[in-house]
Amino acid sequence: MAITTADLPVRRRPGRAARTPYLLIAPAVIAMLGFLVYPMASVLYYSLQHYNVTKPWDNGFAGLDNFRRLLFEDPLFWQSLGFSVKWVGVEVFLQLLFGLALALIVNETFVGRGLARAMVFSPWAVSGVLTTGIWVLLYNPTTGVSRYLADLGLMQYGAAPLANPDTVFWAAVLTELWRGVPFFAILLLADLQSISKELYEAASVDGASRRRRFIHITLPHLKDAIILSTLLRCVWEFNNVDLLYTLTGGGPAHATTTLPLYVAAKAVQSHDFGYGSALTTAAFLILTFFSIAYLRLSKFGATT
Repeated sequence: MAITTADLPVRRRPGRAARTPYLLIAPAVIAMLGFLVYPMASVLYYSLQHYNVTKPWDNGFAGLDNFRRLLFEDPLFWQSLGFSVKWVGVEVFLQLLFGLALALIVNETFVGRGLARAMVFSPWAVSGVLTTGIWVLLYNPTTGVSRYLADLGLMQYGAAPLANPDTVFWAAVLTELWRGVPFFAILLLADLQSISKELYEAASVDGASRRRRFIHITLPHLKDAIILSTLLRCVWEFNNVDLLYTLTGGGPAHATTTLPLYVAAKAVQSHDFGYGSALTTAAFLILTFFSIAYLRLSKFGATT
């Protein structure tokens, strides 16, 4: 029986099949290079330059001068970094605490639970600028809450929480809490609903109290969700610009100036892009080191 070429199996060139996956992911890789790698490389490049558009005669290669300046000659860098650490620590701790409490409450079965969940989660959908608008009205010394507290004798008339260095921090903290707590509530509620009710029933049969069930069942199951959510909020709160910029502008007297706000002041307002890039690089290194150390120390994803 004669065999024709039509009966022979078709052989595909191995090179073409091997290249297909790379061709498929090429658009995504190009997009990442364009929107992630290139800006990071640009910031690193300008951090090594003297680049101020208002002083073009001084522009040129700076080496490590910008980093030497921020480490040894700029007290506002350390002040803004210290405030950033304080801001992140207080905000993330309180958001986690109240978010966990809200998640536990709305996880229970009660009449109107759907409406309660919608009310709890709604502030998360509000932008930082709109949140500022709401709370600026609340803090208004003439028409806001301050006036009613003064009527009760709890405050002085005309007190402006956002203009007083002694109260501006906690006024800003309360504003961001209103917006940030729902983030923790949403993530932790989703994880709470994945815990088997049989575990709680078995613990109740064994005589475990509500507190012991929370410590030995709920918290271990929420461990990874808490680690991940706190890490995300630490990074986001460290980079918080919109709310603080529109609420206080970093004032009064730099009392609420975070490192990103200081970067904006140097790069955008003062047009010192070289020094602003150095500040940005320092912030990036700080966040990278913190994220790696936090994940390692917290043993994220560990089964034991």
